[in-house]
Amino acid sequence: MVKIPEYKRDESKDYTLFLEGLTEIPFPVGKKLLIDFLKGNSENNSIEKNALYKFKNFGILNYISEERIAQILEEMIMESFVEILPSVFNNGTKVVRISESGKNRLVSGDVKNEENILSEEHLTSFKELEEFLLGFNNEQKKAVVSPSKKILCVAGAGTGKTAVLTKRIEFLVKMKRVSGKKIFAVTFTRKAKEELEKRLKKKGVEVVVETFNSFAEKILLKNGGKIYGRKTRIANFQDKMLAVLRALEEINITMEQAIKLYFQDAEFSNKSTYELQKDFISDCFNIFENLKISGLTAERFKEKYFSKADEVSEMIFKIIKFTEKYFLSFGLRTYADQIIDATNFFKVYPKFIPNFDHILVDEFQDVNFGQIELIKILNPENLFCVGDPRQSIFGWRGSEIKYLMEFKKVYPESEIIYLKKNYRSSKKIIEFMNESIKIMNLPRLEHNFEFENLVSIKNFENEKNEFEFIKNEIISSEIPREEIFILGRTNKQIQEISNVLKKSGIKYFIKTEDKETLQKKGEVTLSTIHSAKGLEAQMVFVVGCTPKNFPLRYNEHPVLERIKLYDYNKEDEERRIFYVAVSRAKKYLYLTYSGKKSTYFINEKMMKMGD
Repeated sequence: MVKIPEYKRDESKDYTLFLEGLTEIPFPVGKKLLIDFLKGNSENNSIEKNALYKFKNFGILNYISEERIAQILEEMIMESFVEILPSVFNNGTKVVRISESGKNRLVSGDVKNEENILSEEHLTSFKELEEFLLGFNNEQKKAVVSPSKKILCVAGAGTGKTAVLTKRIEFLVKMKRVSGKKIFAVTFTRKAKEELEKRLKKKGVEVVVETFNSFAEKILLKNGGKIYGRKTRIANFQDKMLAVLRALEEINITMEQAIKLYFQDAEFSNKSTYELQKDFISDCFNIFENLKISGLTAERFKEKYFSKADEVSEMIFKIIKFTEKYFLSFGLRTYADQIIDATNFFKVYPKFIPNFDHILVDEFQDVNFGQIELIKILNPENLFCVGDPRQSIFGWRGSEIKYLMEFKKVYPESEIIYLKKNYRSSKKIIEFMNESIKIMNLPRLEHNFEFENLVSIKNFENEKNEFEFIKNEIISSEIPREEIFILGRTNKQIQEISNVLKKSGIKYFIKTEDKETLQKKGEVTLSTIHSAKGLEAQMVFVVGCTPKNFPLRYNEHPVLERIKLYDYNKEDEERRIFYVAVSRAKKYLYLTYSGKKSTYFINEKMMKMGD
């Protein structure tokens, strides 16, 4: 019997047709209009108004779905074939157009989806290194052995990011014979640094592993005389609090008055006085650090970035101006100062720049301007960055997702590798995750496990009943308590549910970003979503899934409304925060809410997925 080969459409043509269609439109267009033009949607008013339905390429991609066209658009942007620009006619909106790179590719006919294509060279490498790469899938293998000099590894939740990073370093040392002293792996947290070092040690590999801060600090300690000319030290929280209190004294405002002026009523009901003070001080120092990074005078910084001329903005400006003098007087510096000062030192004394052949950057979606400047001045021949744009949730403190999304634009010859196989969660949870973040049009994650799993969406009359349900589920569950997470959007939710657990005798552990405390066996983990990033558990409860919490109705960092510092979209980031919450679950995911309706982040399709 003759076996008929399965028909597989040549998707590479989709990319050529996409660019041909975009090129034909005689003016820059928004994403929606472009998608409707390519799909052939004549109901769009702009298509009718501009008679775009008469164009040759109108409906050129009508054989694929709008969702797929939108995904191709995002891939074209990431590959730098398409550019996003601000509209000259409508302030605040964005338009798309074909880039020079896209034009060149269109002319050469070399436009295709390069997502994880395996060449003969790759397959040969896999075979030669079969034993070394045992246990890794093809996507991971490609990330480990790729010879490209600039690589962005887009690693979805649970896809083995750290394992791949560790294995690539081992590959460079053991197979490519690169000296460990010539390899620099940079992480964001001390915990991530220690974990990577521990894994490498087991492999018998030793390279330079630092956080951005620890690397900069070592440079400054070694060369402090050349940089400062006197003794300096890192400011702790008490130093920062004292600086702000002194600044408030100078302008004749009490801390109580400052907090009342700065925060809205919603923050007062959700946070303690100490938390409000801490957030106010942190926000002031966020602006202070950005003043340092900008290299501008305080007055010029105010002119450029302060969007409102009101009482709050004036108070913040006076605080940061005072703090600048205060820190200088007492020889104090922040962690951001360290990176700025180390970078500036290298600019003045280039002979002291460490000569690394390979730099590998973890959590690349979280980098900020100062960290990017440091990487640029280190100027490695080989750069491997790994991150997940779906989990970019720190825009409020300066992290910029654009550095990941525009990687191909900065490094046109770079290779982008997607890790899609999720080894953490069950099939149903992964389907729920994919649907929750489909707006980003990134490759969907694939499941690896078929074990028992549950996605449950529960509605309650009030918060008391909601928390009682969670308590009872924990009591009746046979899952080890340390494998249970309760995640909330705000600290207030975590505090309230901790009181319910305490009364029931359920031991718990509150995870925070600031404190490195250890969880004991038999303790349930309570955490805000930000603090739970990178963690996982068999059973996860996401509480308060209401329109009030997702997206959070009030602004936790009011300074962002007044300072035009970042290209920061709060709505998009809130959706990613929700994604981070649900992607922590391995087997059982509970989403609970009280009141009439849930957050619109849970769409109708997701509602049907819930048991």
